[in-house]
Amino acid sequence: MKIWDPLYECMPREDLEQLQLERLQATVNRVYKSVTCYKKKFDEAGIVPEDIRSLDDLEKLPFTTKEDLRLNYPYGMFAVPLREVVRIHSSSGTTGKPTVVGYTKNDIRMWSNLVARFMTAAGVTRDDVVQIAFGYGMFTGAFGLHYGSETIGASVIPMSAGNTEKQIMIMQDYKTTALVSTPSYALTIASRMEQMGVDPKSLSLKVGLFGSEPWSEAMRKEIESRLCISATDNYGLSEIIGPGVAGDCECKCGMHLFEDSFIPEIIDPDTGKVLPKGSVGELVLTTLTKEAFPMIRYRTRDITSLEYEKCDCGRTLARMKKTMGRSDDMLIIKGVNVFPSQIEEILFAIEGCEPHYQLVLEREGDTDVLIVRIEVTENIFFDEMKRQKSFVEQVERKLHSVLGVSASVKLVEPSSLPRHEGKAVRVIDNRKR
Repeated sequence: MKIWDPLYECMPREDLEQLQLERLQATVNRVYKSVTCYKKKFDEAGIVPEDIRSLDDLEKLPFTTKEDLRLNYPYGMFAVPLREVVRIHSSSGTTGKPTVVGYTKNDIRMWSNLVARFMTAAGVTRDDVVQIAFGYGMFTGAFGLHYGSETIGASVIPMSAGNTEKQIMIMQDYKTTALVSTPSYALTIASRMEQMGVDPKSLSLKVGLFGSEPWSEAMRKEIESRLCISATDNYGLSEIIGPGVAGDCECKCGMHLFEDSFIPEIIDPDTGKVLPKGSVGELVLTTLTKEAFPMIRYRTRDITSLEYEKCDCGRTLARMKKTMGRSDDMLIIKGVNVFPSQIEEILFAIEGCEPHYQLVLEREGDTDVLIVRIEVTENIFFDEMKRQKSFVEQVERKLHSVLGVSASVKLVEPSSLPRHEGKAVRVIDNRKR
């Protein structure tokens, strides 16, 4: 297995922690002097940069939230003058103003290198042809993978999102070997291939690099089976850098998090307390190498856990488990915490369920009602009523046994749920209306 940057990816933990401390101290000093928001936060907490003498002192620093970014829109969180910023991106917020992020020339260089790391870890080389089916624009995903591919020396097809039949034609004609998209769009491509009679084994496709939305191990297996590829996960967010925070190696036993550039913490999302190693909680990230837009203890709202044992691939970096979902997207149904990814795992394990579903939440009087709409295979959808009823009861029992709450299952015919070329819309919450 190739390693893009063995100096940092395989660094002994003692050396890595010393590097992190030096970079943390430099970053804290810089934001205190350059970013009014951080100076105010540190002053209110009674902290000066000199108080950060060890990595344990990180916990003393205040959190940064998306609200801080909104309050300082557009450039209030930048740590360099605008004349040094060569690229501006923003996140896709559903409400209010977007969060604006900036990059210096060095930031772009560093970003490209980090993406090259996880692409190399996934098996991409200079001999590959990479088809990017993310939308280009203010979203960071397409650009990050584009830069990483070019840094490795691979050929890039900047296809952008949408036009699924053309995506497939390009794959056929241009001999695409690596696909970049959301995992849900990869399944949309697989379904369209089946409708067109295209055998995935006839393509040159060998690896998929998927991110931008939570997805389960069951979904990974589904993608691998239907596209005949190795499906790898990667993680990032615009506020931190975009894609390039972490990514799978070919062992697929957790995404390697690039700790020379980011310090991860796992906290209790309710109390904000740092949890012991191995705990499941909210991921908090501090950037160590960013110039234009450094972040101190940014609350990602993503739920995951970290493992610190050395991987069989030789990398010594912490490994991040697939995100279970977001703390702010968690569904509370009749007092029970439910993540869409839990439901996805259950459905993918039941023969006859297609990899497309939708969760609808309603309120009847004072009671929450969860409706799970599932696409099923044609032989089940058009089966006799008695056997359909038995299938629905089986799914409802399984959901209740795992989740601890009742759900009403509704079967819908294949290809009837909306398809999305970007992130899938899995939840419709009518309780707030």
